[in-house]
Amino acid sequence: MAQIALWLVAGAMLCCIPAASLEEDGLSVHRGDNLRIFNLLRQLQRTPLDLCLAGRKDFKFPWNKGTITQMQKTQRTCFHHLMLLQIFHLFRAQRSLAAWDHTLLSHLLSSLHHSLERLEQRERDIRACPSWGILVRKYFQSIRNYLRQKKYSSCAWEVVRVEVTGRLLSL
Repeated sequence: MAQIALWLVAGAMLCCIPAASLEEDGLSVHRGDNLRIFNLLRQLQRTPLDLCLAGRKDFKFPWNKGTITQMQKTQRTCFHHLMLLQIFHLFRAQRSLAAWDHTLLSHLLSSLHHSLERLEQRERDIRACPSWGILVRKYFQSIRNYLRQKKYSSCAWEVVRVEVTGRLLSL
């Protein structure tokens, strides 16, 4: 049942994302990377989501889809890079290694690294939002604090996995 609910939420979120013109936005090239990362995050699930509903938390994501789509192209590239970098560091942490299937985690980290390398080729674009870096780090720090508070339990990791998956869709 939880799987169905997750797919329904993911489908609804995908329908809400405005389509971008290929000529207008180079980030559409990275849509395939995001989809691959999304699928790997989805496959990481080890704990049934319905067992972890009591541990849900609002991590206070500082942007909504409207804000993200209204950003200039260079700002979106920077924001995308910051988000992927923080996701990479979160799942690369030693505590994460104990929580997930090592093969899937390795594929996820490899996909994140590949996407980050592609974004870093557009170096001037990833320097376009220095003040947002503080907000992105603060958001991910609240996630790390939550994990620490919950003693890195499997349910805490599941809540974080669902949160990060949802935010990835907003990119």
